[in-house]
Amino acid sequence: MSAVVVLAAGNDARGDDALGPRLLDYVDALALPSVRTVFDFQFQIEHALELDDAELALFIDAHAMQRVPLRLRRVVADVSPFTTSHALSPAQVLAVHGRVGRHACPPAFVLSVAGTCFELGAGLSATAAIALAVAQTQIAALLADPRATAWARAADQA
Repeated sequence: MSAVVVLAAGNDARGDDALGPRLLDYVDALALPSVRTVFDFQFQIEHALELDDAELALFIDAHAMQRVPLRLRRVVADVSPFTTSHALSPAQVLAVHGRVGRHACPPAFVLSVAGTCFELGAGLSATAAIALAVAQTQIAALLADPRATAWARAADQA
């Protein structure tokens, strides 16, 4: 059983969309035995199965039009119907888990990281570079105290 599963979405070839993969690389480099990482270009229904053996889940993704470097928030299942099986929100992934999971869904949080340039072939923008550093600090703090109550406090302060 993994205490924490960290799921990141993004694309290294699309500028600031590389924030997700870069932050997942950071988590992997920490080499924490109780943390499992999952990467994909977008969140999909199959990711619901990744939640089954976790005590906590953290979704990471870059977001355009975000004025602060990062936002941490608790996410709950979105049970409203959705019409696609690709590019789900974290809330929709949790809803799928509610239908197919073998265990209760773990407490889940979303770390959205500010980006401004998502063009094909672009590098990280200055905004994203700052957000990356802030997000690494936040992730290190979260993984140092992998309890839902601690993460909820961090989300309230963000």
